[in-house]
Amino acid sequence: MSTESRNPRSFGLDKMSAEEIVRLMNEEEQIVLRALVHAEHSLASAATKVAENYLAGGRVVYVGAGTSGRIAKADAAEMPPTFGTDPGRFIAIMAGGDGVMDKAAEDVEDDETAGIEAINDLELNRKDIVIGLAASGNTPFVVAACRHAHAKGVWTCGIANAKKSALLEVVDLPILLDTGPEVLTGSTRLKAGTAQKLALNRISTAAMVLSGKVIENLMVDVQAKNHKLKDRCIRIVRELTGVTATEALELLESHHWNVRSVLSEHRPSARAS
Repeated sequence: MSTESRNPRSFGLDKMSAEEIVRLMNEEEQIVLRALVHAEHSLASAATKVAENYLAGGRVVYVGAGTSGRIAKADAAEMPPTFGTDPGRFIAIMAGGDGVMDKAAEDVEDDETAGIEAINDLELNRKDIVIGLAASGNTPFVVAACRHAHAKGVWTCGIANAKKSALLEVVDLPILLDTGPEVLTGSTRLKAGTAQKLALNRISTAAMVLSGKVIENLMVDVQAKNHKLKDRCIRIVRELTGVTATEALELLESHHWNVRSVLSEHRPSARAS
């Protein structure tokens, strides 16, 4: 498989200086963007499906193991503060559970039964969708979870970094991110992981834009949980209404820091979520 093969450009990695290693890694990372460009149509299709199902009340379930699972967890965790989604709308299930987020447990990714049980525990319906991530495309936990979801009639998408992999064969929408062999052989936290992170960025962000969570290029459902985010809310209100900073602060305080609520009264063209 390409994610485990040796990269001829880094055969002498152990003899390189720090500067040479960094330069080589920078050069190799350009392959990531080429892979994403090649997958643009598929990424857009996934984003469109996520938006449709989200608006219909469905959930988006990411499935991953190891690095892929951590990437999935990070994207799901960012959705409520960024777009004001309910916590249960974007979910990430990871081989081994949350306990392996900060402590690697390599054996759990081979547990097919656990992948199936994780899907069953969510009691999915046809409004939900499942997106599996696996660099090799053959991770048993992820493949079993996606295969089982697909068998239940749930729409599935698979993101892998290796051609002709099992994951890409069992899903409705296969997305290949062909990033090739890593500078450090088999370390898929590098190019493969970066490509997966950027792919989820594109899918979830585009989906939320299509779902009406953004006005112009502003995140109008941001949750003001700290000073930085309150300042952002003030800037958004000022940008979209033309009021002063003081007026924006007063409006937000009177609307419990709900930007969309302010805009519904002072900018009638604001779209409802």
